[in-house]
Amino acid sequence: MSDYIDLNGAEQSFGDTEAQREVRANDRQYVFHSWSAQNKIDPLPISKGEGARFWDYDGNEYLDFSSQLVNLNLGHQHPGLVKAIQEQAGRLATIQPSIANDVRGELAKRIVEHSFEGARSVFFTNGGADANEYAIRMARHHTGRQKVLARYRSYHGSTATAITMTGDPRRWANGVLDANVVHFFGPYQYRSEFFSETPEQETERALAHLEHTIQLEGPDTIAAIILETVTGTNGVLVPTPGYLAGVRALCDKYGILMICDEVMVGFGRIGEWFAYQAFDVTPDLVTFAKGVNSGYVPLGGVVISEAIHDTFGDRAFPGGLTYSGHPLACAAGVATFDIFEDEKILERVRDLGERVVEPRLREMAEKHPSVGEVRGRGLFWAMELVLDRETREPLVPYNAAGEAAAPMNAVVAACKNAGLFPFVHFNRMQIAPPLITSEEDLIKGLDIIDEALTVADGYYTGA
Repeated sequence: MSDYIDLNGAEQSFGDTEAQREVRANDRQYVFHSWSAQNKIDPLPISKGEGARFWDYDGNEYLDFSSQLVNLNLGHQHPGLVKAIQEQAGRLATIQPSIANDVRGELAKRIVEHSFEGARSVFFTNGGADANEYAIRMARHHTGRQKVLARYRSYHGSTATAITMTGDPRRWANGVLDANVVHFFGPYQYRSEFFSETPEQETERALAHLEHTIQLEGPDTIAAIILETVTGTNGVLVPTPGYLAGVRALCDKYGILMICDEVMVGFGRIGEWFAYQAFDVTPDLVTFAKGVNSGYVPLGGVVISEAIHDTFGDRAFPGGLTYSGHPLACAAGVATFDIFEDEKILERVRDLGERVVEPRLREMAEKHPSVGEVRGRGLFWAMELVLDRETREPLVPYNAAGEAAAPMNAVVAACKNAGLFPFVHFNRMQIAPPLITSEEDLIKGLDIIDEALTVADGYYTGA
């Protein structure tokens, strides 16, 4: 019995050092990797994925607790997604976006029907970064204004406006590619910029800060405020009570559009079709990607309100993409809706998050002094690791690299050695397994993290 299938369709077994050597050699010789110094990386060759697991060429098995880049919501090689792509490829592999296509229209219809009241249409993109780019372009043309407000501690993509809007260190080396982007602070009570003592106080002060920013920048110059509904890579920051409603109110007050970036948290990650639905707020534009088809074929998009849609009723929208609404990608998107319903994905995410993940993480926080805070929802959580609970000094410095990052690297190594592929960023261990992960595997992964935290405890300096 074979362990995996190679690129030529041949059956192979784990332990084939020649195959692994060739994969590694081709990667190092010809592939240019993102966010990396090319001479300092050695990517792990992977031969096979299935469900919530993947394997390297030596047969080492990893529980995927990062869903790759928090996109593999339905796991590796889901038969329903694979079948949908195969069937679509067999009847119509591709067609240009100016031609009406059955699967593209069906997916747009389902997304609109599951989105906010007043949603009218979907513009399809190739991924999340260009979804955010096009949402901003729509907002600027609709309002006739140019400025965009975006939060620190955010990630919106690596293209021009998207990387300028991004509020983490990945922005720094790219300069200011869009001079009309202004950053502001969002709520983050554990490390409050506003000296808040309660979540409600954090909301009040964060909204006051945002309104002051609007007033000082000039309300009539601001087209949109963009924010991740639940901040993703930069901390799984769940909005404090009333914050999103307050942003909506400020947008209405000053005639500004509200854009929810749901690239990471849309399509079930926190137990809702879209995360904003958990907070009783209605945006004007919503961007999505990743979970819409688990990244099996690149796909993203913008959900557009009726008012913005109508702006381009009699005048052309100045933008487009060759692969907008690619049939193979859309087929996997339609299948995603069917699978979510058939496998009750939203219900199981809410159940496992509340019954299994949250109690276990709270227990770890009591057990391990290095855990400063636990936060999250559904199957999306963060454990903030610290050197001292009293001072809240992080386990590693902000944007740590080299020796400064050694404590977090040691925690990661402990996870990988035990068979878990974790999702970490700065001083945070983040929990984002595929939404189809079994309860047994979820517990197994949490057990591995629990043990790995003893490594973090070894660096603890507090009382």
